[in-house]
Amino acid sequence: MEALATRGFHEESKRMAASDKKKQIPLRLSDSLYKEIASWAEEDFRSINGQIEFLLTECVRKRKKSK
Repeated sequence: MEALATRGFHEESKRMAASDKKKQIPLRLSDSLYKEIASWAEEDFRSINGQIEFLLTECVRKRKKSK
């Protein structure tokens, strides 16, 4: 029974990964902005990339709300 649940979990994970592919983009930041984001990321227990993605997602969400 547990093996069946595990297989279902892995199949769902694969499906989600396939539908949620992320684009890779080069990003240039000033040294001071990078340091600020790095410090903020550390406070929030996120990677720098995760922090940037979080901030961009929040900005897009707020923009959609204001329209």
